[in-house]
Amino acid sequence: MTKLTAKAAGTFAIAPTPFHDDGRIDEKSIDRLTDFYAEVGCDGVTVLGILGEAPKLDAAEAEQVAIRFVKRAKNMQIIVGVSAPGFASMRSLAKASMDAGAAGVMIAPPPHLRTDDQITGYFKQAQEAIGDIPWVLQDYPLTLSVVFTPQVICKIVMDSPSCVMLKHEDWPGLEKISALRAFQKDGSLRPLSILTGNGGLFLDFEMERGADGPMTGYAFPELLIDVVSLSKQGKRDAAHDLFDAHLPLIRYEQQPGAGLAVRKYVLQKRGVIASSAQRKPGAGITATAKAEVDYLLSRVARVDRRANLQPQSSAAG
Repeated sequence: MTKLTAKAAGTFAIAPTPFHDDGRIDEKSIDRLTDFYAEVGCDGVTVLGILGEAPKLDAAEAEQVAIRFVKRAKNMQIIVGVSAPGFASMRSLAKASMDAGAAGVMIAPPPHLRTDDQITGYFKQAQEAIGDIPWVLQDYPLTLSVVFTPQVICKIVMDSPSCVMLKHEDWPGLEKISALRAFQKDGSLRPLSILTGNGGLFLDFEMERGADGPMTGYAFPELLIDVVSLSKQGKRDAAHDLFDAHLPLIRYEQQPGAGLAVRKYVLQKRGVIASSAQRKPGAGITATAKAEVDYLLSRVARVDRRANLQPQSSAAG
């Protein structure tokens, strides 16, 4: 598999980790999920991110999940989240993932970092820990509570030649994308792939600001792919019209503490994973919430037939 570079673009799905109802890893659903992302046209998949419930896995399980995705992925690039409290665990998972054929790894900041010097110092040490492996800088202040200014991102990237991508998930964050692209134009920042998150909530304008695509886990990656394509073709109204049809469901999926349950429920309805279970501790999805999601799906289906999903049977629930 080719390694990740600063030219990476398109749609990278953030994959949930499928579990059986009793909390065991569901390897068959990992295979189906990987095949699904390939079939709809994703350029890559990121595993063991925040959405992937990585902190609930032990080291052996994390390696097992990462390698299962990598081996199944064929032509898609796989990025493995290797964030860990210590660098030994980070180094071990990064090496195992790359040896299996991953394209790169993703590193998030630990929440205790506060000053700019602490942030840049941490990522310098993290890069030293993993060596020359291509890596993605995850910027997600709403969840991780670490705030990166564009200048700090610029320093991290310029200090680490192997940092090839920014997972941009600030909110609001449109001006940050513009600032980083301006740094590139004036020569103070080298080429850098920028993929965006937040469930795709701002993808319509992120593409116009210079993002290279999304890296997020919305349960209809086809929508993300289509918005990227339409935006690149200059079909602004068409991109926004399709995006607007999905926006209520995207918003519903973005509820803190509940979004993963919603996303897994929709993927289960789509027949991609066998169970919507999360590993404990984790919130389930209530019957009322399921009904709300089904209603939103019916509204999306008026514009996008891909959302016309049949109700689950009781056996599948």
